[in-house]
Amino acid sequence: MQEQKDQDNAAYVRRVHDKGLQFDLRTMSRRRLLAAFGGAGALALVGGVAACDSTAEEATGTTGDLTEVESETAGPFPADGSNGPDVRTEQGIVRKDIRPSYGDASGTAEGVPLEFSLVVTDLDGAAVTGAAVYAWHCDREGNYSLYSSGVTDQNYLRGIQETDSTGKVSFTSIFPACYSGRWPHIHFEVYSSLVNATSGDGPIVKTSQIALPSTAADAVYATDGYSRSVSNLSQVSLATDTVFGDDSAATELATVTGSVTDGYLATLTIAIDGGAPGSAPPSRTAAS
Repeated sequence: MQEQKDQDNAAYVRRVHDKGLQFDLRTMSRRRLLAAFGGAGALALVGGVAACDSTAEEATGTTGDLTEVESETAGPFPADGSNGPDVRTEQGIVRKDIRPSYGDASGTAEGVPLEFSLVVTDLDGAAVTGAAVYAWHCDREGNYSLYSSGVTDQNYLRGIQETDSTGKVSFTSIFPACYSGRWPHIHFEVYSSLVNATSGDGPIVKTSQIALPSTAADAVYATDGYSRSVSNLSQVSLATDTVFGDDSAATELATVTGSVTDGYLATLTIAIDGGAPGSAPPSRTAAS
């Protein structure tokens, strides 16, 4: 039964990996569109496609003193209801330690310890308090719970936290793998409140990713359980990554300290527009 479920899921993942030009355009910022199509003139040629979805997330901006964190695709494994399961409404998803599965699942993700934090501010640098962050990433073998073959019955490495008085959320996790074609990263969605995050209705204020630096990744991938990541990391850079490549993760590269023995701490401060509770944040397209 589990084998059939994994086979069905593998077929599903292949389907959502490439949903065509319209899908790609809806999940790219204006800056990435300009880079991909060669400037504003070329962008106008695809404007009809890019503008056809009025709920697409707004492009990254600099309306305050700070540059807004780049908007990125959520990828095919978000478990936010847009591509299959929705963990946001489940009992147990609001938690700091995302290593174990919750509910009826009993597995725990193994790997080098990583505690990662996001500090959320507005474009003027003021802390965004009472917002919520949903974060998820792959395990040390590059698998995503609920989607990848062998772990479809697990829901580990997913969780939601509410920003504190300083705009900060923290998650206790493991260092993610580097899988083929992608730089080591963590996905996240920002919501204006915990209620909006856990209701399943959103709206999503910002969808982006955290990039992890190569120095820490090199040390982690030399340890047991990460063997596949060594060759994968050697074949990609921030400049060639399909997501971070346009600006080498200028607004998304975390600061990481620590060691394999003691574990790592990763921190990224992000500025968002329209993220304060009670505001009317932009909506994201349903599938990204």
